[in-house]
Amino acid sequence: MARAAIWLLATALLLGPGRPAWARGRKAAKTQKVPPLTKDGWPNVMSRAAVVLELDSGAELYAKDPDAVRPIASVGKLFVALVVRDKQLPLDGKTTITEEDRTFARGSGKARSHLYVGRTFTNHDLLRAMLISSDNRAVTAVARGAGLSPDELVAALNAKARALGLARTRFTDPTGLNGNESTPREIAVALRAALADEVIALVLATPTTVIESVDAKKVKVELVSTDRALRAGKRKILGGKTGYTDEARYCLAIGAELAGRRYGMVFLGAEGELTRFADFGRAAQWIEDGGPAKAGKAAAQK
Repeated sequence: MARAAIWLLATALLLGPGRPAWARGRKAAKTQKVPPLTKDGWPNVMSRAAVVLELDSGAELYAKDPDAVRPIASVGKLFVALVVRDKQLPLDGKTTITEEDRTFARGSGKARSHLYVGRTFTNHDLLRAMLISSDNRAVTAVARGAGLSPDELVAALNAKARALGLARTRFTDPTGLNGNESTPREIAVALRAALADEVIALVLATPTTVIESVDAKKVKVELVSTDRALRAGKRKILGGKTGYTDEARYCLAIGAELAGRRYGMVFLGAEGELTRFADFGRAAQWIEDGGPAKAGKAAAQK
């Protein structure tokens, strides 16, 4: 009893009055402030630049520095998909992963590839690997399947941006690890084009799948979408593409069906990995709650 009393006294002196530290920590965690859904009637977006629009009409509902030119990291793979489709990529064709693919994928940090050098996959599966799990080796490989060298791919990406009327989008690197920039408004144009392509749209809407090499020693590779909103299944996600580099921070381009309509959203420069998805959640809830109409009335009354 005496020892127990001494231990309790020492604990009280060290931790101070009130609850033990573990209890105070739990209370603090419960009372931690969550960012509000809206701010002044608009979605409370934390990303540095963003845009929300109706996909079918193109009408813009919300914008935050929408013309800010920022690095886009792997979001640029939407353009790669559009380019290889323009080049009539033979989906049933076969392409082997090479040392060059591994070289261009270097610098991707903790993002590992299971597309090993020497393994052969169908071009369709390489397209899946590029868009679902954001595999960087798949970029130059699928471009080669469409007849493009890395330099020719970069040139084709810039040509595609011009063809879409995007004056502020520029490509210098096939994978986006060492360059490539755009704006939320211009990424939204590419997102609309990607979701209008049946093949690309189906891939972008795939949460998980398994592909298999077509060489002698068949190897299965599980692909898990980097789009957490898609994997969560809370809302009808039409498809999306994430991106991250130290320079670009966390990025997301995503389409969703909300309240019976199709919307596209782009978030660039989020500081936290989950912030871009939280931004999507706040914008989606804002739409579902009738926020665009309310914000429009408030603006008209000023």
